Amino acid sequence: MRIYLPATSSLLRTLLDESRLTAPLTGFAVTPGLREWYRDDDEEELEYAASLEAARASLRLIDADPQASHRRVVLAADVADAEVEVRDDLDRGVVRIAADVPLRAIASIHADDATAGEVVGLAAAAINAADLGDAASQDRVDDAEGFELSWYASQELAELLESM
Repeated sequence: MRIYLPATSSLLRTLLDESRLTAPLTGFAVTPGLREWYRDDDEEELEYAASLEAARASLRLIDADPQASHRRVVLAADVADAEVEVRDDLDRGVVRIAADVPLRAIASIHADDATAGEVVGLAAAAINAADLGDAASQDRVDDAEGFELSWYASQELAELLESM
């Protein structure tokens, strides 16, 4: 199953140093809840929606980690179905991963360019208030979501970290 894991520069460092992310992990995928919400049969569009949910979750991780670069990061990983528990009861598209995710399972890395840093920092600081319905905070999050994440091969992890 293709899973989209929200991450930060700190988590990328862990992935590079340890060649894995330690379970349990929370991610996003095309789940029954996500399919129902988007009412779309286009698998590519649904995968994109799951990755957007992961990018929003990355803002929460950035807010919680003062050492993290102000750049959203999403890891696309292929995980065995047996290791994935669908948790649409938490939010649409949420999955829990019971096993460590090794670096070799990472299909690609998606990250903001450096030019998004200031906007992403403001959005990360506003994400909790946005989640609670504050309109001005949601505007800041929307501004960050206006930036497209760039694609990187997993082999480019070290170079990407150097740029963060």
